[in-house]
Amino acid sequence: MGSKEVASKPHAVCIPLPVQSHIKAMLKFAKLLHHRGFHKTFVNTEFNHKRFIKSLGPNSLDGLPDFRFEAILDNLPDSNDDTAQDSTLLCESIRNNFLAPFHALLAKLNNDAIETSSNPPVTCIVSDGLMSTFTITAAEEIGAPIVLFYTIAACSFMGIKQFRAVVKKGLAPLKDESCFTNGYLDTVIDWIPGMRDIRLRDLPTFLRTTNPDDIKFNFIMEATDRAHEASAVVLHTFDALESDVLEALSSMFPCVCTVGPLQLHLNEIPEYPLKMGYSLWKEETECLEWLNTKAPNSVVYVNFGSIAVMTPQQLEEFGWGLENSKLPFFWVIRPDLVIGESAILPPEFVAETKERSLIAGWCPQEQVLNHPSVGGFLTNSGWNSTVESLTSGVPMLCWPIFVDQQMYCRYACNEWGIGMEVSNDVKRDEVEKLVKELMEGEKGKKMKNKVMEWKKLAEEATGPHGSSSTNLDNLVNEVLLRKS
Repeated sequence: MGSKEVASKPHAVCIPLPVQSHIKAMLKFAKLLHHRGFHKTFVNTEFNHKRFIKSLGPNSLDGLPDFRFEAILDNLPDSNDDTAQDSTLLCESIRNNFLAPFHALLAKLNNDAIETSSNPPVTCIVSDGLMSTFTITAAEEIGAPIVLFYTIAACSFMGIKQFRAVVKKGLAPLKDESCFTNGYLDTVIDWIPGMRDIRLRDLPTFLRTTNPDDIKFNFIMEATDRAHEASAVVLHTFDALESDVLEALSSMFPCVCTVGPLQLHLNEIPEYPLKMGYSLWKEETECLEWLNTKAPNSVVYVNFGSIAVMTPQQLEEFGWGLENSKLPFFWVIRPDLVIGESAILPPEFVAETKERSLIAGWCPQEQVLNHPSVGGFLTNSGWNSTVESLTSGVPMLCWPIFVDQQMYCRYACNEWGIGMEVSNDVKRDEVEKLVKELMEGEKGKKMKNKVMEWKKLAEEATGPHGSSSTNLDNLVNEVLLRKS
């Protein structure tokens, strides 16, 4: 490619929130834009850049001539590179320390464009919505349009957007510790546009603090304060799934754009050149061979996501509930899943279940969910997992832990009919009962039918003339390629 052609290419800089689930969604979005002719620069923190190299191999971030990876410092103390970083410290650092290194990187990219012609100047920024506190400022400084990609559902985005109103009405921060136990969190909020029967406990858990200066509580409120300044707000959902909330949001922001599910768009690009995966942990693929030996729809897949932690007691209750169900299961247990200690199940459990269970440290989740032998998913209801389960046609047992997982559990169980909730205080008898119902019961069959309906609607949304495909075209042509 000649230097003139390079210089005329649009150049989008993508920066995700530096945690696994957000990086994965942003990287998928970046691949779609790259496929549509954009030069891409993908920005990780140094910490996650190193983790990718460790999990995917030393050359994994070499990228392509027109898809580059860059890293900026996060100014956090060094930590074990196989565990997630402290979320409070990370939020604080994003608020205080990220603007300068990000701005310096943009300046360097534009400088390189002038001096070497090896890459075009930056023409737009695609920022994780939760990074908007500094990325909007950086975009203004270089005069580039910015799109905020909230890698979450519309219901979660709306929930966060209403935090200021929740505070104004005196509902949060919580008055004192008793609010956690006295039923206060069951207070119904009937004034959120496009949402019904939402309780305080369904809103993102950042509001469960008694401290008005709580870092994460303020970070999450700030994350939507300037959203109206962006050229577009992009959400990883599709119109049919959340029509009421999306209609309400469209009247609040100049441009709300649904583009999901992203993986279904990528499935339409069979020979996409950038082969790298999305995982900060090394994925164990032996599980796929094990799944090949199992009957269709017979295996319960269990994974509580990339950040969530539990107590040793909870781990054990889940374990014995699965064992007592007598159904085959595949369970992903991260090294850091149990608070403060290694996740070790009792030897008698291992002996009892070895014939029909498999335990791994991490796995290629989408391949697992799409495997014919997987019939149900016990999940912490993170948004990526929820979307992946829906697009694979797999119903769920939901055990939401924090952030916006309660909201997705609420919608999966009450609005979409594709999930059942496991009580917060896990008991093996309940786990056994729900697992059997999910895999063999009448409710399980209904959920399976419902999730297959949603799967079809997701495929239609990302098909040639579907709403998400049309929105993606418009976003590219009318926003990202717009000459300012």
